[in-house]
Amino acid sequence: MMLVRSIAVAALFTTSAFAGDADSDALAKAAVGFYGVYMTLHPSDGIPDPKTRAKFAPFVSPALDKLFAEGDAAEDRYATATKNQAPPLIEGDLFTPNFEGATAFKIGACASDSQGGRCAVTLTYDDHKDKPISWTDTVYLARAPSGWRVDDIAYGGTWDFGNKGRLTKTLQSAIAEGNAFSK
Repeated sequence: MMLVRSIAVAALFTTSAFAGDADSDALAKAAVGFYGVYMTLHPSDGIPDPKTRAKFAPFVSPALDKLFAEGDAAEDRYATATKNQAPPLIEGDLFTPNFEGATAFKIGACASDSQGGRCAVTLTYDDHKDKPISWTDTVYLARAPSGWRVDDIAYGGTWDFGNKGRLTKTLQSAIAEGNAFSK
């Protein structure tokens, strides 16, 4: 009986380990897809328009896609209210803490738990003039019916200027500002 229980426990751990590896691979695949699209945007500037959102659609969660759409609509209302005389709500790269964005990425360790998934992503900006800068952001992913999708990004840059906190908070702030200004 003890041998049967030991085999069952070993099988459970082996299955869990393979499930973890499968999740890790699926998380990394979603993050690679997201950053693959991101790398086509250079320079990335502001909130994605409908055409750009369509490129990201296979890799972002419904919640993040909704924030992109709401942010784009708020940006349009803001531009109309200011008669295009004010700078946009978000200037520069939205997806990283660096105003100029990133020119390379490398997906690091990925893990999942009952709350969702996350991957470390090392990003580099190299303008081929100055010394390249690198930092590590954390990409948060959510399960969707069609697999893992990017749901948020925690910016990892430590310099004075640039995005701080999280992508979703940056979008929510821009939406609130655009909506308040255009009333």
